[in-house]
Amino acid sequence: MPSEFRMKHRIEFSMTDMAGIMHFPNAFRLMEVTEHAFFRSLGGSIVMPDGERKIGWPRVHVECDYKAPLLFEEEVEVELRIREKRSRALTYDFFIWKIASEPPILAAKGSMTAVCVSMDKTTGKMKATDIPAYIASQIEVAETTETEI
Repeated sequence: MPSEFRMKHRIEFSMTDMAGIMHFPNAFRLMEVTEHAFFRSLGGSIVMPDGERKIGWPRVHVECDYKAPLLFEEEVEVELRIREKRSRALTYDFFIWKIASEPPILAAKGSMTAVCVSMDKTTGKMKATDIPAYIASQIEVAETTETEI
């Protein structure tokens, strides 16, 4: 069962500031894109039909600590780990690694908590709901490692 997921990215010019360093909100974009790919790897999506309703995952908490600058054209690997799985929410830890270095350098560490909600197809109103069994059964909490410092 998946508890971790990894995805490679390249720092694009549009992600950088005038100094060629990745602008800070783009770390959240890298985390989000990796989360979406994780859900696709489970056969789903971040927004998907579930019978008569639609399921979504709004974020209720995000944070990021920056350790080293990321530069235009650098390749990075974003590592997603499931820190906590509750009946209606998932908390992920993200590690953004500069992979051209040996050993890789931790450039940023972040986390995100997303709540599973059902959305009324007519009004769009959201209500927290249990994670569907077909998703929850595929996810487990990752073991902790020294990277969580």
